[in-house]
Amino acid sequence: MSDSEKSGGLRPGWQPGQSGNPKGRPRGSRNRVTIVALAAMEEGADAIARKVVDMAKEGDMSAARLVIERLVPPAKERPIFLTLPETSTASGIAAAQQAILQAVAAGDLLPGEGTTLAGIVEARRKAVETLELEQRISALETRK
Repeated sequence: MSDSEKSGGLRPGWQPGQSGNPKGRPRGSRNRVTIVALAAMEEGADAIARKVVDMAKEGDMSAARLVIERLVPPAKERPIFLTLPETSTASGIAAAQQAILQAVAAGDLLPGEGTTLAGIVEARRKAVETLELEQRISALETRK
């Protein structure tokens, strides 16, 4: 059996998983083509931006959408003002879930917002349930 076969087909002295260039490419370095492309884009960026804005002013809706999307990014979240009933009891939690459902159905909340609020109320339900179970167990243990 040759040395090449013994080492898994690699040249002698090379171990599996060992790079021929252990230091590799320097971190943060860029390909020459990328550098040239970025330089070209920087040179024309101002003119391109002006042209897109001019096209938007002339009624080009695609250009207008592009300008607006870049100037005003979409809001990720918004404040929600919804009065919920007290959630310290099971009946209060059920009433809160009903209020959220009605707000979504009426269009006062977006479905995603309703889901988020329902999740918060569900976490509250679990906390109340855990507290009630703890109180029951304590009461049973003190009877013994």
